Amino acid sequence: MPRTDRPSTLRRQLALGGTVALAAALLTVPTGTAVAAPTRVLGYIANNGGGVSVLDTATDTVTGTLSDSNGDSPYGVGVAFDGARGYVTNVRDDTLTVIDTPTNTVDAAVPVGDGPAGVVVSPSGGHVYVSNYLAGTVSVVDAATLTTTETIPVGPNADGVALTPDGTRLYVAHDVPGAGTVSVVDTTTNTELTEIATGHTPTAVAVTPDGAKLLVVNKFSDNVAVVSVATNAVLGVIPVSFVPHGIAISPDGARAFVTNSEGDTLSVLDIAAMAPVTAIAVGDRPIGVALTPDGGKAYVTNSGGGTVSIVDTATLAVVGTLPVGVSPVGIAVHAVPAAPTGLAAGRATLQLRLLGFTVRGMDATLTESHTGKPLVGKKVVFRTVKGHPLCTAVTNSAGTATCNADVPLLVGLATLLQGYTAAYPGDSTHGPSVSHGTIGLL
Repeated sequence: MPRTDRPSTLRRQLALGGTVALAAALLTVPTGTAVAAPTRVLGYIANNGGGVSVLDTATDTVTGTLSDSNGDSPYGVGVAFDGARGYVTNVRDDTLTVIDTPTNTVDAAVPVGDGPAGVVVSPSGGHVYVSNYLAGTVSVVDAATLTTTETIPVGPNADGVALTPDGTRLYVAHDVPGAGTVSVVDTTTNTELTEIATGHTPTAVAVTPDGAKLLVVNKFSDNVAVVSVATNAVLGVIPVSFVPHGIAISPDGARAFVTNSEGDTLSVLDIAAMAPVTAIAVGDRPIGVALTPDGGKAYVTNSGGGTVSIVDTATLAVVGTLPVGVSPVGIAVHAVPAAPTGLAAGRATLQLRLLGFTVRGMDATLTESHTGKPLVGKKVVFRTVKGHPLCTAVTNSAGTATCNADVPLLVGLATLLQGYTAAYPGDSTHGPSVSHGTIGLL
């Protein structure tokens, strides 16, 4: 059982209903949304022992760990629709930690309800929904103001959460002993419409990409219920292994991947046939699961082993295991855009020489727009305003690139006195930027 260090009331409820499960969300960019093409796919792993591990899926390496002094026990993780924000529930501190994912910096800790567990972001990115396990409520967080604007009563042990692709229906699993239900919430009015009986101790939920089916993990029924979104009727159940916990659906909607926390396996399910395909042995006490946007790999958090199993979804085999933090639980994988940058160019001087000119002291300082941090070791290209190349330099520890250039007469004095352009072309981690500098006669 993951350590939470909350009062005994929480420990008793977790012991009774099982560890608070997570709604690790694999969220994709809605069709028609105008965003820059992302170049990185990152994973965010919430360690119940503290900290969020950042995983680069291109290299399958952990590149860092994020921490928040006001939220040191993250329990679930969801990434916003455009990949630019991450949201982590902190069961110990009753907060929602907000991460700027392009720069991987912690921006805020938003107060929510008692015992926050699951988290999901609206397709528009405007609202974040957090299930509060102990309070039996859902907090609605405004993503623009980073404040909780509304609280929706839904009932005891509110756990896993999921949204329909159009964002109009929110589903909340109730991790209660015995026969359990899933609440259906109208997000236009933020009111509960009904409850669906699905099985014993429902803990995680997911909606197919076409919005037609809701899949519910019934922890103590050892199965997954398939529910019609249109009618709220249970269409059938799919058997899995012992004490299933987390779920992710492939981008094409054909398969579901379900962690079995006491079976130490990952079940692969055929959704249309409502039948199991296979079970893959993973690590000790698997809890969360998330897929890459192309569906090629699944990542499974092994809470008991402090690791993540990497599964090739084509061969249905484990292809790697990574150590992460203590008791990893929630996980989300998402395409993340490059961080915006700013470039500030200075003033250079122009010196006449035989058959040409020398431009001295061209400089430009490159920083992250979000943090103001100087960027080191980045190449900056200097040109005239008409595009004639002048020189290239690499930013130093202060983020500043400096160089001189000898220029032939044919470039023209009038052109040079219009100043110069400094440009950073951008890379996978930082976006491009351009600035104009001045040139004066020596």
